[in-house]
Amino acid sequence: MPDETADDDENPLDAEATPERTTEGEAAEPRPSETAEPRPSETAEPERRRVHVTRGLVDLLLDMAEDAEPSSVNLVLAPTPAGDFDADLGLDPETPVLTHFYMAEAGQSVSAVFGMDLGTPAGRGRARFLTHPQGPFELTERDDLAAVVLLAVPPWERRTLAAFDRAGRKLELAVLDAEPPQEELD
Repeated sequence: MPDETADDDENPLDAEATPERTTEGEAAEPRPSETAEPRPSETAEPERRRVHVTRGLVDLLLDMAEDAEPSSVNLVLAPTPAGDFDADLGLDPETPVLTHFYMAEAGQSVSAVFGMDLGTPAGRGRARFLTHPQGPFELTERDDLAAVVLLAVPPWERRTLAAFDRAGRKLELAVLDAEPPQEELD
């Protein structure tokens, strides 16, 4: 597995700091400890971060996971900047939105001989989709990690899909009803 840079650990996919959420999606009232002056370590690394992904990609990944069961799935995911979408997503134009995946089999013969991953374009692959068909619903030491990991377990539904950072901390997952921009072959 290629070595990831330290920047990926500090800011996975440029995840945004977000307030605590209630079940209705409204911001929760701050807890007493949150109204006090934050400690320097708290401001350097927000407790809650958001990862954006398109609904179409989520649905496709969960279908692939169900089809592969009882085998696990391990795919590299790639983002598209929010500003590249035709519709206004209400996000900063540079905010990455997970939109694509790369098949693990692509470029394997070259990887086996030369040790280079040609299946993932340069600069891509800071996120990964993994499944645990027999659980657990958390990252394990045996998982291939990335700056952001989307992890799914049965019964292959949105409620059993979560985002984690490389250290196994849960991130907020924002599923967007948006179509990625059309790509053309040159």
